[in-house]
Amino acid sequence: MDLISLLLSLRPLDGDRPAGSLPTWWGRASQALALRVVQQLDPTLAASLHEGSRLRPFTASTLMGPMERGRLDLGGRYALRFTGLTQPVSQLLAQAAQPGGPLAPGATLHLDYQPFGVEGVQSDDHPWAGRAGYSQLAAATLAAPPPRQLSFLLASPTSFRSAGKQVPLPLPELFFGSLVDRWNAFAPLAFPVEVRRYAAECLAVARYSLRTRPVAAKEGGLRVGALGQISYITLNYDRYWMGVLAALADFARYSGVGGGATMGLGQARRVREREGEGERG
Repeated sequence: MDLISLLLSLRPLDGDRPAGSLPTWWGRASQALALRVVQQLDPTLAASLHEGSRLRPFTASTLMGPMERGRLDLGGRYALRFTGLTQPVSQLLAQAAQPGGPLAPGATLHLDYQPFGVEGVQSDDHPWAGRAGYSQLAAATLAAPPPRQLSFLLASPTSFRSAGKQVPLPLPELFFGSLVDRWNAFAPLAFPVEVRRYAAECLAVARYSLRTRPVAAKEGGLRVGALGQISYITLNYDRYWMGVLAALADFARYSGVGGGATMGLGQARRVREREGEGERG
């Protein structure tokens, strides 16, 4: 198992914090929790996750659930998601969700000093949860004729770094360029980097329903990203290149897209026809 996506169901254990004292964006708190879990189970692996400026082999979502007037709902249900992009990280996350582990049902975890009880963990049978191998993703999409159109749900603000600027538009070359960079950073078999060129020259946006949302960044800044749904269609169908793009599309659920994936940004997944995002054409 190279890849895993764990979806945790949480319940707040304390609702006494004053309104406005909780984060408006929980991505950094979620990232800190993920690193604490790794540190607890494998200090050597934890140390490697802090090294250098390279891509990190995990993602962490923000806290998802009701929050009105800056308060948590003690009767509400919340969700948190972690993914692993290498076998060591994925196996550790799976271990953490086993009985007695720090992410297992019955455990208490803390986000920004706020306690939550873990009520359930899913790693399959859910659109946002799953397990896979790189060879499995590649083989499944390269074996059959790939579609002409690929559709995605962007569930958290998604932006890209291009020419020294933050770009909150999921242009084809930025979207799939981000995915191939992550794939090639961690997969045992790399895809050609020319996938970015194919996306730039041969893909178009077929339709979209997007809005922007700002997220607080370091030192008081803001990062603006796109939320919603988008579909890309090929203008020059090539079975090989569309097969590669289809493999990357399935990879997006684990890898995230764009910048800030370890702190809740760029949560994305492929959407298929049965979910109302038909791949027509």
